[in-house]
Amino acid sequence: MAEAFQFELVSPERLLVSEKIESVVIPATEGEMTVMANHAPVMTTIKPGVVTVKTASGQQERYVVFGGFADILPAGCTLLAESAVAVKDLDRDDIARRVQDAREDVTDARDDAARTRAEQYLAQLTTLQSALQAA
Repeated sequence: MAEAFQFELVSPERLLVSEKIESVVIPATEGEMTVMANHAPVMTTIKPGVVTVKTASGQQERYVVFGGFADILPAGCTLLAESAVAVKDLDRDDIARRVQDAREDVTDARDDAARTRAEQYLAQLTTLQSALQAA
C-alpha cells in the first residue's frame, strides 16, 4: 500500500476533494503526471482533461478539469481548476458548448497569437470530448 498524502481539488464554485489519497494523475500542460507522497516540489499548469484520484481505500474517482494549475509538494498536492466536475456528474452538452465556443474563438481571433491559443484550447477540448465519449 502506497503512502497517503493530502490532495485538494478546488474550483471557483466549490471544493471537490479534500482528503488523503494514494496517487493522482494530473493532465499537466506538458503531459500527464502521476503524483504520489513525497513528490518533488513543482508547480504546473493544467490543460483540459481528466484527473484520476486513487483514494486511500483503493477506489478511483475521476474529475474533468478545464485548465488551472497544480501546486505539488512532498506532503500534498493542491489543484486549482478554472472549472471542474466529477465525471459521473458530467454534462456532455456542456463540453459540446465549450467546443463550439472554442471554434468561434478561433474564427474571431484578432491576431496570430490569439488564434494559436484558441486553436490549442480547441484541440485540448476535442481530445477530451473524444476520450469521454469512448469511456
